Amino acid sequence: MSEQSAPESSSTELTADEVSEQKAVRLAKRDKLNELGLEAYPVAVDVTDTIADVRSRFGGLEADATTGVTVGIAGRVVFARNTGKLCFATLQSGDGSRVQAMLSLDHVGEESLDLYKELVDLGDHLFVRGEVISSRRGELSIMVAEWKIAAKALLPLPNLHNELNEETRVRSRYLDLIVREQARTTVLARAKVMQSLRSTFTSRDYVEVETPMLQVMHGGASARPFVTHSNAFDMELFLRIAPELYLKRGVVGGIERIYEINRNFRNEGADTTHSPEFAMLEAYEAYGDYTSIAELTQSLIQNAAHAVAGSHVVTWADGTEYDLGGEWDRISMYHSLSLAAGVEVTPELSVDDLQKLADKVGVEVPHANHGKLVEELWEHFVKGDLVRPTFVMDFPVETSPLVREHRSISGVVEKWDLYVRGFELATGYSELVDPVIQRERFIQQAQLGAKGDLEAMRLDEEFLRALEHGMPPTGGMGMGIDRLLMAITGLGIRETILFPLVK
Repeated sequence: MSEQSAPESSSTELTADEVSEQKAVRLAKRDKLNELGLEAYPVAVDVTDTIADVRSRFGGLEADATTGVTVGIAGRVVFARNTGKLCFATLQSGDGSRVQAMLSLDHVGEESLDLYKELVDLGDHLFVRGEVISSRRGELSIMVAEWKIAAKALLPLPNLHNELNEETRVRSRYLDLIVREQARTTVLARAKVMQSLRSTFTSRDYVEVETPMLQVMHGGASARPFVTHSNAFDMELFLRIAPELYLKRGVVGGIERIYEINRNFRNEGADTTHSPEFAMLEAYEAYGDYTSIAELTQSLIQNAAHAVAGSHVVTWADGTEYDLGGEWDRISMYHSLSLAAGVEVTPELSVDDLQKLADKVGVEVPHANHGKLVEELWEHFVKGDLVRPTFVMDFPVETSPLVREHRSISGVVEKWDLYVRGFELATGYSELVDPVIQRERFIQQAQLGAKGDLEAMRLDEEFLRALEHGMPPTGGMGMGIDRLLMAITGLGIRETILFPLVK
């Protein structure tokens, strides 16, 4: 017979009345623990070792071996089997490491063993002290001399033998982390990515800063903002859609290599690649341009992939291997669109001709202008065929109000979007630093806003005043951290965000 058994009924399989009944039983056990002076929620327990350390030090023990080493460990009870004189419990730590605890009549005594059987449930956090041994079946174990509840669980765990559905995973991430290794792995992967990004920036002498999330003027991207109100100042404020305009102020002030990793908020749709709240990286380098910032971005991503996978070839959750190594392709937006559509599309092509092409293939473009039509047509014809990581270069000027005009191609700007796995992962610019042209672009955006374009930018006089003090030639980039995790893990955005917003 196995020394581990399946857990009690799953909370996901119980009715509300059954869950309520189990909670009542566990509440009674909580009360009894406190009445006996055993404490259902002690302020501390005498942990001397982690489960992972015990496994690392003693994982090679032969069957039925003893060590003479006493440890104090704690973990959540995820499996249990009670017999007359011997009880087994599998304890799991937060990182998923597990070890078996064995409670015998000879070692803990009759009273302690009876209390254990009566008061300990699956899901409880349990502290045990005892000798590290190997069971007769060769399983690393703790022969318990002393036990103590570290925290009493009032609700049962989900069934560890069944997969949680996606809705449960995102709404109750704490359960997901307890029962599913992939959830824990994703959290650790994200931490490694963040460490790698900061390490890469540090190696290039970048300075990390923080800029306001509450802003009096939303800008830095084309997006609908969340609007709020400050009681203290009695004024309308916006949750930021991008940190760009503040980071550029930093460049004006002399922080010539600057970056920020923080939250952005966009009051738009939510799907497999979009979340209303998301983590964003933006970086700016004085005396760089969109080609140098593309090299930086490739290094950031490749270093992050290596930090997680030990290689530029990452393995997604479904087992697919994806190669982020080598030099990435760079294609022209206009040229690639022309090839795919079978029609010569240039910056000079009229809106009417573009609209006819859009109508022909069923592409609808609200508030259509040349730039929006070109970008929507490019997504229709080209985007779906991109497999390798690809920089899509040189965008229409109408859709890029913060970007410098191309140094040699009229009607386009020096901007790229990076596509990985078929979705946009990052964007980079040769930044527009001429305050006169920037003012003209803002006025054009304001005119679009007056016509009903809710994503148009507003005229930001404070930012223009900063530019008028002189901003050096600069390259800038922005990348979604959640999407970077998607590229490395193959997961959807709701899986890469620890606690995503759900309706």
